[in-house]
Amino acid sequence: MKLAINSFTHALRSGKKQVGIWISLCSPFAAQVVEPSGYDWALLDMEHAPNDLVTVMGQLEAFKGSSTTAIVRPPWNDSVAVKRLLDTGAMALLFPMIQSVEEAKSAVAATRYPPRGIRGVSGSTRANKFGRVTDYFKRFEDELAVLLQLETLSAIEKAEEIADVDGVTGIFFGPADIAADMGLLGQPTAPEVWEVIRECAGKLMAKGVPVGTLVFDPKFANELLESGFTFVAVGSDISLLTKGADALRREIDPTPKD
Repeated sequence: MKLAINSFTHALRSGKKQVGIWISLCSPFAAQVVEPSGYDWALLDMEHAPNDLVTVMGQLEAFKGSSTTAIVRPPWNDSVAVKRLLDTGAMALLFPMIQSVEEAKSAVAATRYPPRGIRGVSGSTRANKFGRVTDYFKRFEDELAVLLQLETLSAIEKAEEIADVDGVTGIFFGPADIAADMGLLGQPTAPEVWEVIRECAGKLMAKGVPVGTLVFDPKFANELLESGFTFVAVGSDISLLTKGADALRREIDPTPKD
């Protein structure tokens, strides 16, 4: 049995645009509802959603064998959490709040086996179908996507150096946290925020680095993809449920409830 090809990783390397969605409901059932929609990638969030290893495993199973690559965002740049996620079968990770080259190297090292990194070795995991995937150790690095999230002005200043770290697949911008760092808390779409992001993204694009982000406006998402962004999420399961529920309620009684 051979390790499956990670279409998302190869798409980023070839510059093929990838449209994603945020998954925060922590439910395998909810993930199964989203899976047939055909997004290129879906982010399973452990940083700001009450996910644990078991709920993530169920969601990975929901996207197994589909055209959608499940990306997991661990709660932190923690080698133990990363080891367990990789053993569970995650083939793409988004590391939050990367602030320096050293932190970028630490993130990559957590995904690599010795002597190239510090990932602990187990011969029987869900990731290698309990020892049945015979080329897992040989090909795992080639298929894994390691994405680093920049969320402060300090990190953005070091973006090119961070992106140059061996093993980094792409850079992801967090507009909400960047806005907060600029004194614009709650204003992730402020022009000043995107002026900073676009300038940095342009430098990375010139170096051939895939860049991504999350926005909640489809028109803006298309604009970013057309301007050179490679992977962009256009919303979340929570926002879709919230907006849909509110809109349906207003059709019956437009009067807001306290």
